[in-house]
Amino acid sequence: MERSGTGTHTQVRSPRIGLALATGAPEGAIYEIGALRALDEALDGVDFNNLFIYVGVSAGAFLCANLANDLTTAQMCRAIVSPEPGEHPFIPETFFTPHWKSYLRNTGKVPRLVAEALWDWLSRLGDRSLLESLLRLSRALPVGIFDNEPIRAYLQKIYNLKGRTDDFRKLGKRLVVVATDLDSGQAARFGEPGLDHVPISKAVQASGALPGLYSPVEIDGRHYVDGVLLKTLHASVALEAGADLLICVNPIVPVDTVHAVEARMMKKSKLFDLGLPTVLSQTFRTMVHSRLEVGMAAYDTRFKDSDVVLIEPRRDDYLMFFTNIFGFAERQAVCEYAYEATRRDLLERYDQLAPVLARHGVTLRRDVLTEKRNLWEQVKLDRDRVKVATSANPTVRRLDDALNRLERLLAQKEKEEDGPVVAPSAVAPLGEPFTVH
Repeated sequence: MERSGTGTHTQVRSPRIGLALATGAPEGAIYEIGALRALDEALDGVDFNNLFIYVGVSAGAFLCANLANDLTTAQMCRAIVSPEPGEHPFIPETFFTPHWKSYLRNTGKVPRLVAEALWDWLSRLGDRSLLESLLRLSRALPVGIFDNEPIRAYLQKIYNLKGRTDDFRKLGKRLVVVATDLDSGQAARFGEPGLDHVPISKAVQASGALPGLYSPVEIDGRHYVDGVLLKTLHASVALEAGADLLICVNPIVPVDTVHAVEARMMKKSKLFDLGLPTVLSQTFRTMVHSRLEVGMAAYDTRFKDSDVVLIEPRRDDYLMFFTNIFGFAERQAVCEYAYEATRRDLLERYDQLAPVLARHGVTLRRDVLTEKRNLWEQVKLDRDRVKVATSANPTVRRLDDALNRLERLLAQKEKEEDGPVVAPSAVAPLGEPFTVH
C-alpha cells in the first residue's frame, strides 16, 4: 500500500500491477498459459482477473483479453485439453484454417496477370527479360496462408456470454491490444481513446495477423498486422500508464542447440539441416528477443520508479522449439512444461524476487513452490471449488461480482479525479530486470 496527502487526510491506494504478454503464435500462447497458472498459484496479492492494466501483442493480446474478461488461468488451462461443457477448447481449426477464399480469389487473377506480363515483355523487348515481367504474378500469391476470421468468431462468442463483453468501453478494466498499422508502420493501441470503439475480438484478430501466416485485418478502411513488427512486449504502454509493478511473459527466445543431441531432440546440432521453416523460426526468435533485450535496458532510465519481472523460457528449452503444437498431447505437454519450469525458476530466484514483489504488497509463496503439485489436478480442483461456490449460494456469487465491478468503477473515477499518485523510488528497479529462465 502507498499513502499520500497532508494533515489528517491520507489517501491509500493499492499498488498498480500490470501484465504485458508478448507474441508467440498458438504455441507461445500455450506456454504463456502454463506460466500464468504457475504465477497465479505462487503470487499472493495478484488477481490476474483484476489488474491495473493489461497490454497484449498477438497471442498475448488473446490471453490478456481473456483475463480482462474474467476467464481464469485455470479455465484457460482446461481449454487446452478439455472439450467438456462450459469450457472453450483451443482446437487447431480455430487457428489453422486455410484461407480458401483468398486462394480462390487470387487464382482468378492469374490469367489477367499473365496477359499483362506478356504484354509488358513484348512492348519492352530488349529492355526487360521475360522473368522480370512475370514477377508481377507474385500479386496472385495469398497474403496469408491461414484464415484468422475463425479466431475473431471464437472470441466474439465467448466474450458475448453473460458477464463478459466484446466492448473495451464496457469492460471496466484497462486493456490495450497493440497492432501495427500496415500503411503507416505505426503502433495502433486498441482500447485507448479513438480506437476503443473497435470490438475486442476484432482488435485481437488484428494484433495477431502475422504477415505471411494471416491476412491483414481491415478496420475502418485501414489494414492492421501483428504488433510484434514494432516491439516484442510493448511493456512501455503499461509503464507509461503508471504501473508500479509489471509482470511480463515472453515465450519467444532463440534456441541454443549445443546440448540438443544429448537431449535427443536432434540427431545433429545444426538447425540448417532441418530446413527452411526451422531456419526462419530461429531467425525470427533471434530478432524478436534481441529487440526485447534492448527495450528492457532502456527502461532503466525511463521508468526508474517501477519494477519489471520478466518471465521467459531458457535457451535450452527444446520442448518449446521442436514440439508440434497441432496435437492435443503436445499442447498439454508444453503447458505442463511451462508450469513446472516457471515454478522451479521462481523458487530458484526466490531471494531476488521476493523483496521486489513485497514492495508492491505481493507475497511470493515459498510453501506453494516447494509443494509437489500437478497442473491438471490443480485446475480440476479449481473447477470443483467454483462449482461448489456457485451452486451453494448463487446470490452471494452474483453480489460479489457486482461489488467487484462497482469497486473497479469507483477506482477508475477516483483516478480520473485525483490524477496519478507517484510511487516512491524503488531500489535499482530496472537496471537488472529479473528474468526467470
